[in-house]
Amino acid sequence: MSGLEALWLGIVQGLTEFFPVSSSGHLVIFQDLLGIDPEGGLLFEISVHVATLVAILVYYRGRVAELLAGVVRFDQPSIDYALKLGLATIPAVAVGLVGKDFVEQQFRNPVLVGWGLIATGMIVATTRWTTPRATRTMIPWSMALWIGCAQALAILPGISRSGSTVAMALALGLVPAVAAEFSFLLGTIAIAGAAVLMLPDLSTAPSTLLSAVAIGSVAALLSGLGAIVLFVRMLRAGTFQYFAIWAWLAGGFFLVWRLL
Repeated sequence: MSGLEALWLGIVQGLTEFFPVSSSGHLVIFQDLLGIDPEGGLLFEISVHVATLVAILVYYRGRVAELLAGVVRFDQPSIDYALKLGLATIPAVAVGLVGKDFVEQQFRNPVLVGWGLIATGMIVATTRWTTPRATRTMIPWSMALWIGCAQALAILPGISRSGSTVAMALALGLVPAVAAEFSFLLGTIAIAGAAVLMLPDLSTAPSTLLSAVAIGSVAALLSGLGAIVLFVRMLRAGTFQYFAIWAWLAGGFFLVWRLL
C-alpha cells in the first residue's frame, strides 16, 4: 500500500465513520476498486478507526470530562452511564474474541460488503418511522444491552456501526441527540478494544505498512472531525434516513460491478 493510497483510504474512513454507511465497507470497496493489496487490511482498518476514536474524544471532550469527573466523585448517574457503556460493549467483545479469524476472512470478500451495505440501507431507512416517536432521554439497562447487540452485528464489513446502534436506539424510543452520543461513546470502547487485540500484529508488521498506517490515521483524524460535526447537524435536521439511499446505491453498484 503506497502513501497516496493510505491517504485516500484514511480520508474515506474519516468521512464515512460517522455517517451510517459503513466505513469498513467503503474501505473494502475502495481497496478493491483501486486494486490495493488487502494484506494487513484489518490492521490498517483498525488503525484508522483508532484515529476516528480520537476525533470522537475531541468532539465530546466536555461530556467525557463530565463523566470521568462524575465517576471519580462517585456520582451515581455518571457511574450508571459508564456501566451501561460497559454492558453494551460485551456483545462486540464476545464476537471479537471468538470470531477474530472469521471476521478477518470476511474483509477479503468484497461481494459480502455490497450485500452488507444494502442491509445497512434497510436498517437506516427504519429511522424514518422511529425518529418521530423517539421521546425518551434516559437509557435503561435493557436498552443499553440491545444497542450493544446492534454494535456486535456491525463487526461485519458493510454493516454500519453508527447506523445499527443509532437505529436500534431510536427504535427503542431514545431521542436522536442522546442516541448519537451513546453510540459514539460506545464506539470508543469497542474501537479501543479492537486495537488492543491487534497489538501483536502491529509489533510484527513491516515498516512499509506502519508508514501507511501513520499516513492513513492522520487523514482519518482530520476528516473525521469534520464528518462528525456534519453528522450531528444532519441528525438535528432530521435527515438521517436519507443515508439509506447512499448505502443502497453504493452496495448495488458495487455488486453489479463485481458480478458482471
